[in-house]
This record gives sequence, structure tokens and C-alpha cells, in this order.
Amino acid sequence: MDSYFRDTTLVSSSDAAQKTGPADSGAIADIRSQTLEDLRERFAAWRQPGYRVDQLLEWLYTHRATTWDAMTNLPKALRQRLALAYSFFSVELARCQGAGDTTRKFLWRLSDGALIETVLIPASPGLYGEASDRHTLCVSTQVGCAYGCRFCASGLEGWKRNLRAEEIVEQVLAVERWHAAQPPPPSGPPPAAPGARLVNNLVIMGMGEPLANYDNLLRALRILNAPWGGGIGARRITISTSGLVPQIRRLADEPAQFRLAISLHGATDATRARLMPVNQKYPLVQLAGAAAYYQQKKGGMMTLEYILIAGVNDGPDQIKPLAALARRLAAKVNLIPYNPVPGLPWARPEEAAQDKFLAALEREKVAATLRREKGRDIDAACGQLRLKTEQELRAAGA
Repeated sequence: MDSYFRDTTLVSSSDAAQKTGPADSGAIADIRSQTLEDLRERFAAWRQPGYRVDQLLEWLYTHRATTWDAMTNLPKALRQRLALAYSFFSVELARCQGAGDTTRKFLWRLSDGALIETVLIPASPGLYGEASDRHTLCVSTQVGCAYGCRFCASGLEGWKRNLRAEEIVEQVLAVERWHAAQPPPPSGPPPAAPGARLVNNLVIMGMGEPLANYDNLLRALRILNAPWGGGIGARRITISTSGLVPQIRRLADEPAQFRLAISLHGATDATRARLMPVNQKYPLVQLAGAAAYYQQKKGGMMTLEYILIAGVNDGPDQIKPLAALARRLAAKVNLIPYNPVPGLPWARPEEAAQDKFLAALEREKVAATLRREKGRDIDAACGQLRLKTEQELRAAGA
């Protein structure tokens, strides 16, 4: 295990404050929350030539700079003006855990001391049946979660706040900076050229309910999708939701062709309501209608995420309603065996039960995969590393 596991030194909140400074008051916008149009308008008002915007964006998204002083081909007076006009946020790495399958989970400390998780998953099968994803990044959108899914660690300590757009964008850039700083492997392919993108698939499935932070999420995704920003194709960005019906319909009307994944986890209202309180407000008939509207507007393949929990949602009573919904939506079912969370009563089904559930779906002519997931040795359940770390810090009196 030791040869496969890496856990960085835990950073206390007081240490982080010395390194990151006080939390951004929100009085001024962060530079990584700005679109090309925003910056062109500002630079025009400053009577700066248009190419200066291109130089700035290259520093931000190709070189992944973290200070104004690094932007050496921008005049010093312009850098000083930018520093007065915009904040320049960077996350602090509090912990990094690496699994034997090369999955990496990052715990980041934000400028206000809050902790969030990001997971890098190399060489995974494509979510929609394509070839290997190469590098998929799972990002968070909130500190904690207010939706209280019974099986999830993310909401065990409640919801703290939404992430700002730059905090979502920065997760991608910070992982790429981390990767660029690693020593080259003793064998295998040569390291990527400086500035090359590491992350080429993005899943919005980390801590929080993404569609509850709709405006910040969409601004961040427009930046990460743009050729001048992250350069990640819209069809390689998947947004997951526990089922916020109005926001699904709103997302369907957006021009970008983002993918949608529904965190379903129960194919009947009785089962889903036992696991997911959101089902009380938006039962399956409403969720299915919104998902069908999204499918009508966007086309392509949708995913139904289904965490298998022993004795709860892995029985034969779930097969036919799950298959009927998948066929209606032309959706793929992604089966995920449950990762146990300390303090929660749920258990992972035996592998034979997992295989039986998959085979039953396939007999119903449903496209389904069973993801015996990467990262089981790195507190893989969403929010679990954050919860563990906060408990350790409290015990240490940090």
C-alpha cells in the first residue's frame, strides 16, 4: 500500500491563512471569473491595445500563472492596474492522496479556510462509450451540500456556501500546475510540452449540487470551454444533478452542448425518497419530464448515475422501472457500487449481486456499465476526505 499511497502533510487553517491571506471580500471580481468580452471591454476603457488581452489570457490559462509579476511581457504599469482592479485567487493544497490505480484526490483550502475536493481520474473508459477519457477531472461546486442525500459524506456537516466561478475554474488549473511540477516517470511517455492541457474531460460531480449554484457554474464552464480558456469541448463536460427540475429545464435552453447526468439512485419514488430528500419536492414524474425535455433539446446520450446500496436499491423491483426510464431518455445507466462512509449505515453489495443487477438491465436491452471505481483506497466517497480532515483538525485544536 505504501508504494501506491501518498498523503501530503496536513495544513492547518492558521498556516493556510499566512500563505493565502484573508478571504476575498467580493468587493472586486477575480481575474479568473472574467470572460474574453469582459476583459476586452475593460482594456478598451483603459486604452490598451487588444493584443494585451490575448497576452493576459495566455498567462492565465496556458502558463497557469499565479502572480501578476510572472506576466513579464505585460508592462509593469498595466500589471499594477490589474492588481488594483482584480483579485487573483489561488487554492492551497491541503492534502493529496494517490491510489494504486493512479487516481488522485486533492483537498484544497480556499482563501476563507474552507475545504473542497477535486479528483483526477486518468485513463478511464469514456462515460458515453468512447475511447479512454485520458484525464477526467471531477470538480466541486459548493462547500458542503444542502441536499442531504442519505448515503453521501458531502452534506454531513451541512452547506457552507457556493463556490465562486474562479474557485471552480481554479480547481482545473491547480491540478494542471500540480501535475506539471511532478518529476517525470522513470519510464513511459515523455512529459507533455509546457502549457499543454492535462484535463480534457470534466465532470461536475464533486461536492455540492451543481445546479444549485447555477450562475457561478455556467460562468466557470463558459471559461473552461472557451478556446482562450480551458479549451475543454462542451461534449466533454458533464454536469450532474440530484434532480433540480427547473434548473434542468433552464440548462436545456442554454446554447452550449453540455452533457447531463442524473444522480438517480432509485427507480421508484419510495426507494429514491428513502435516499434523496430532493425527491419529495421533485418526484420521478417531474424529474423524468425535465430530463426528457433536456434530451429533446440537446440529443446525444444522457447518463443515469445509480449507486448500488446493499438491500436498499439493488433488488429486482428496481430493474423494470429503471430500464423503462433509461429507454425513455435514451440514457446509459452507470452502476457504481457504494463506497462506505464511516457513521452511515449503508453497505456495498457483494460483487455477485452487482453483476446480477447489471445482467438484469442488459436483458432489458439497456446500455449499462458497472464501474468498479478507481480510488477506493483514497477516501473515495465524495466529501469523505474533507470530512476526515476537518475532524482531524478539530481534534488537534487547529
